[in-house]
Amino acid sequence: MTTRASKAHWLELYTPKLITILREKYGFKDFQADVIAGLTVAIVALPLSMAIAIASGVTPDRGLYTAIVGGFLVSLLGGSRFQIGGPAGAFIVLVAAVVHQYGIDGLILATTLSGIIFIAIGLLQLGTFIKYIPFPVTVGFTTGIAVIIFASQVKDLFGLTLVAPEPGPLLPKLMVLWESFPSISVAATVLSVATIAIIISIQKLAPKIPGMLVAITLASIAAALFGLPVETIGTKFGGIPRSLPMPSLPKISLSKVIEVLPAAVSFTLLGSIESLLSAVVADSMTGRRHRSNCELVAQGIANIGSALFGGFCVTGTIARTATNVRSGSHGPVSGMLHAVFLLLFMLIAAPLAGYIPLAALAGVLAVVAWNMAEKHEFNVLMRASAGDAVVLLATFLLTIFRDLTEGIVVGFSLGALLFLHRMATSIRIENNLPDNSVDIPDMDDNRTEYDSTLVKDDRIVVYRISGAFFFGAAGTVGKALEQASAWPEAIIIDFSDVPIIDSTASATINAFIGKAKRNQSVIYLTGTRPAVRRSLLAHGIKWPLVHYQADIDTAINIVKDKLVSEES
Repeated sequence: MTTRASKAHWLELYTPKLITILREKYGFKDFQADVIAGLTVAIVALPLSMAIAIASGVTPDRGLYTAIVGGFLVSLLGGSRFQIGGPAGAFIVLVAAVVHQYGIDGLILATTLSGIIFIAIGLLQLGTFIKYIPFPVTVGFTTGIAVIIFASQVKDLFGLTLVAPEPGPLLPKLMVLWESFPSISVAATVLSVATIAIIISIQKLAPKIPGMLVAITLASIAAALFGLPVETIGTKFGGIPRSLPMPSLPKISLSKVIEVLPAAVSFTLLGSIESLLSAVVADSMTGRRHRSNCELVAQGIANIGSALFGGFCVTGTIARTATNVRSGSHGPVSGMLHAVFLLLFMLIAAPLAGYIPLAALAGVLAVVAWNMAEKHEFNVLMRASAGDAVVLLATFLLTIFRDLTEGIVVGFSLGALLFLHRMATSIRIENNLPDNSVDIPDMDDNRTEYDSTLVKDDRIVVYRISGAFFFGAAGTVGKALEQASAWPEAIIIDFSDVPIIDSTASATINAFIGKAKRNQSVIYLTGTRPAVRRSLLAHGIKWPLVHYQADIDTAINIVKDKLVSEES
């Protein structure tokens, strides 16, 4: 029975939401709703996919391959009903760096390896741990990425002719852009500003209309009609193909795998955060629940599929997923249809894409960067506490001036240390001494109250520990326990308000018990929860070293009776 139950649970964890939808008697009306939602998302994804690809240092067709193949597989196999997969702005920095260092073959290999790591994380059921990334870290690297994306678009926004190759790091990049500013193109600037204005206006006045596609279309018509001297997809890339390429993989060697492995890990880390965050956003909008580990496995397969067709890293995209929900999607079919519609657009309208000005695509990405920057959350965190502000700024500054992965790792480490410090300082230890009785304040918690008047004997001391008792707090508690100037005959330590205890804390209690024994004091432990008692017993804290009792009153009465018996 246990094996069958485990197998059923495992199958439930990795059952795609598409199967769940079909079990719910998916009907024609549901399909109609998904067609409309899929078409809407495809219209939004079309210019974005090309713009993200160009900003990432690859040709626009690779962005479409990523959205078509990766997006289809994410919806087909994913653990979220509404997730839309494809290229994401958050990856621009990483992808551009990999292309610059290892070329297209290195990017495709890193994407493939990332897919394998995704699958491993999902099968090991590690997806739930992604939620432990602190909020200041998420806001910090997201805002940092937004700054870098905008900086990467300045050249095309103003049609600059650079005096030197554009560097990757932010400060050298800004210096080259500043030196190149005299070459500004009025036509490119007007097109990019007009594109931004149209998108913002439509978002405010008619949010259901795909503002990005409208802006790109109008900019392309204007550039062609007036013969504007601006760079287009056609002049720079020769247009885009009208079909998907045959699947293939780049040459693989052990040395190449070792070289691109750090990039693959970075893709996986960022992709996991982005995808599961997107799934959580969809859940909050719909009241549904996604399967995180199933979603990660699907993301892995989608990345491998994207690489086979010449695409790059795939992730869940928050803006397109939210558009999918708002457009009335019923389930994963809309995401699959969004990929099909993108394929049809490419097959039919590929020649027209050659007229799209790069200045207009830069305008699209400028809007994406502005929307991506967590401006409100950034301001809130800066005012919330000094610790959160430090974590936020460290992540943000390292992301824009050093490296995204470094920013996340350092930010997470600082966040973890901040959490440990807060937990350690939140623990309390109180005592009732016969000549210094302490009134325990009324608190809304699970602590066991007791009659402090029972402790009217200088041979009994009661200690109460409150809070998570772990290595960060062990020193504080150990010092407080040993502050007694004289060792009484009985020491009662109450654990009723201790939810968890780790090995360091158990060892601290064990050391105190040993010292108490040497001073002829009898130890009583009260209110220990099952998990706490297991840890204590595992460290040898058992009878006859200590006596376990249910609560403080019981322990005090036992000690009193024993003392009376000894006196008589």
